[in-house]
Amino acid sequence: MAISVFDLFSIGIGPSSSHTVGPMRAARMFVDDLAAAGTLTATARVTAHLYGSLGATGHGHGSDKAVLLGLEGETPEDVDTDNVDQRVAAIREQRSLRLLGEYPIRFADNDLVLHRRAKGDPLPGGRPAHPNTMRFAAFDVTGAELAARTYCSIGGGFVLDASVPDGPIAVRDETPLEFPFRTAADLLAHCDVTGLPINEIMRRNERTWRTDAEIDNGLDEIWRVMRDCVARGCLRGGVLPGGLKVPRRAKAWHDKLVAEGVSDDPLTAMDWVNLFALAVNEENASGGRIVTAPTNGAAGIIPAVLHYYVRFVPGADQDGVRRFLLTAAAIGVILKETGSISGAEVGCQGEVGSACAMAAGALAEVRGGSPAHVENAAEIGLEHHLGLTCDPVGGLVQIPCIERNAIAATKAINAARMALRGDGAHVVSLDKAIKTMRDTGADMKTKYKETSRGGLALNVIEC
Repeated sequence: MAISVFDLFSIGIGPSSSHTVGPMRAARMFVDDLAAAGTLTATARVTAHLYGSLGATGHGHGSDKAVLLGLEGETPEDVDTDNVDQRVAAIREQRSLRLLGEYPIRFADNDLVLHRRAKGDPLPGGRPAHPNTMRFAAFDVTGAELAARTYCSIGGGFVLDASVPDGPIAVRDETPLEFPFRTAADLLAHCDVTGLPINEIMRRNERTWRTDAEIDNGLDEIWRVMRDCVARGCLRGGVLPGGLKVPRRAKAWHDKLVAEGVSDDPLTAMDWVNLFALAVNEENASGGRIVTAPTNGAAGIIPAVLHYYVRFVPGADQDGVRRFLLTAAAIGVILKETGSISGAEVGCQGEVGSACAMAAGALAEVRGGSPAHVENAAEIGLEHHLGLTCDPVGGLVQIPCIERNAIAATKAINAARMALRGDGAHVVSLDKAIKTMRDTGADMKTKYKETSRGGLALNVIEC
């Protein structure tokens, strides 16, 4: 399957890639299909049913809002994050919405249902229900069903059409690549044969779709959005939305660090890394504009480590930023292809653990590490998140998610430093760590996989 760096790093809206970005994209896909089939103008009613993890935590993740805006034609990349609540309130008050922003239909509260306990029906072809399943249906004025589609939100904002009875869930991109790889072993073999670093292998594959200028412009835009997100997070105080009343800390931390100026404390750099991660994840928790990297719940790790590189590593430059992102994406491809980046599938090891691995490997690359060093750093980053549960308190991407990103960012830096002190040789390969993550996720009880029914979510009382 051909996965682009811009599939793994996409500009979107918080607080969740699986629960906000995915449902918005799925709703938009459904109305686009109606338009393509010529049935949009005949549609008088649309229903949406969300199951599994989507149903259990969808309200806290803004899944209901995302669906409504997606039906109105919005995309995560372009939606105005500042007026989401006002638009959703208007839809509910007026009891109507406009498909693709043009065709008005009535809307009732029971047209959008989040099933808190139901897993949903098995998928076509007898396949078991995915933990993030959505079913959309359109009806004409007589109540006759015009169309129905089932989608799965599989992590990182990726949405797959599951309506094909006998085929795979996904319509795979089989575009031939110069250096196809699914595993770390495949990737390292390409590096051994060609003598190319990992970032260059990824760039060569990216040329399948884009010129070098287009690749660089796209990577620069990703970095710009990451920087803007940190900057916004450092300016905004107050309390995060939701019933937990979690205070935003990044602004106070930023102001204090700036006031302190140059410090003799050798770990001051880690204070800044913590700040960068907090700033991003507080923006994400408030529904702001972020980069899915590779998910929203783990969106602060890669920007924090990349900020660390730019601010604290001598010789850092824009070319290094691009190489960092390309290397992180190459590791992300392997995680996506052979593991999972979905908290609903494998717990938080698949989100924060994956982002930590990507950031660790990328930092090792831009600090002069060999492909073996990069693979070692990524493995260290993932190995020490194995078994991590996804237990958002109150169904909100706040506790423990925000601090967890900061901890993982510092882990990524340490993983890269550990790998670079060695010669790249190590006992546990990245591929083995990913398989272990996948197997552990399969054994993990559902209550520990983004349902808010176990772990901290059970033991911390929601205010």
